[in-house]
Amino acid sequence: MAIFLDHNATAPLDARALEVMLPWLQGTHGNPSSIHRYGRKARAALDIARAQVAALVNVQPVQVVFTGGGTEADNLALKGVCSGTPDGRVLVSAIEHAAVMGPAEALAAQGWQVQYLPVDSEGRVDPAAFEKLLDGNVRLVSVMLANNETGALQDVRALAAQAQKHGVWVHTDAIQAAGKIAVDFQALGVNLMTLSAHKLNGPRGVGALIVDKRMDIAPQVVGGGQEQGRRGGTENLAGIIGFGKAAELARAELDTRMRRMRALRDHLETGLKRIPGIRIFAARAERLPNTVQIGVAGLEGEWVVMQLDKRGIAVSSGSACHSGSGKPSHVLRAMGVDAASARSAVRISLGQDNTEDEMQALLAALTAISSEHRSTGMSMMETP
Repeated sequence: MAIFLDHNATAPLDARALEVMLPWLQGTHGNPSSIHRYGRKARAALDIARAQVAALVNVQPVQVVFTGGGTEADNLALKGVCSGTPDGRVLVSAIEHAAVMGPAEALAAQGWQVQYLPVDSEGRVDPAAFEKLLDGNVRLVSVMLANNETGALQDVRALAAQAQKHGVWVHTDAIQAAGKIAVDFQALGVNLMTLSAHKLNGPRGVGALIVDKRMDIAPQVVGGGQEQGRRGGTENLAGIIGFGKAAELARAELDTRMRRMRALRDHLETGLKRIPGIRIFAARAERLPNTVQIGVAGLEGEWVVMQLDKRGIAVSSGSACHSGSGKPSHVLRAMGVDAASARSAVRISLGQDNTEDEMQALLAALTAISSEHRSTGMSMMETP
């Protein structure tokens, strides 16, 4: 038995995306910047992929800047806006992924005043606190659309409207949301949005930054005029073509995928509520249809992950970027969860190919692990 339930870390490459990539990996060549026939053919393929990604989030192709992944796109967003001498504040939600927290910390080291937006017990940014922090010289706000651990959704549209009243640019990391829920750049009212191919069944190593046409951002990778001068370096053409196809498929199949994953998640949560000692985090928040984060009382989340792995079931204890750190989730701590409960966290993230039988297998495994723990009376927790 092999059950993969860690799609928020990376989703399997869709065979249809691989199919369109293969010719560009096996002999079809040409640099999109070259003007001969090979280059023109490559440019045409790049343009198609750009249009496919643009259509997924309702923007024009010219607004899509391809990068080497979601982390690079987040860095380009924050550092690209806040280039030069520090002259203002940056607001970042307290539950952002490391791909945003990292560049925010780098900006702080450069002298920018970085402040973290508090969230409530369900992981949602507090609008009143946000409004108070908007007073003053704020250059940029970054609030993710969907949390990678809990799946909780933010009301980015409302937050962006608040920011616009103050003339503040807004960035949203939509990496976990795109392909799982409808994402509309225009409707959200944001100025920058980041995407990643491998979260929606595309290839690893390619992402995109969506840029408001009114904005001018400083490139962080220089040395070439590619991507409208915003990201130097020859484009990863095969990866981008796979990204485009995955985006096209996600857009076409979104409603079907959402219904299916939500039904599986609801079935799973019904069973989880019957297992003693299990708590569902952000249970009352609107969440991604594929994500459930639980706490298993008295047990370390990473220990539970390994016990499930022995049974052929792959889940995670939180963000893959922080796996193995031993530290309690900063997301859960920001939500007011105590350190011991935060360390017990296990994230289950479903994909389009998961089945109800797999949910039953997971429930049986968690029931057995919980029962064994209760019967022995052992605790895998360390002192906070």
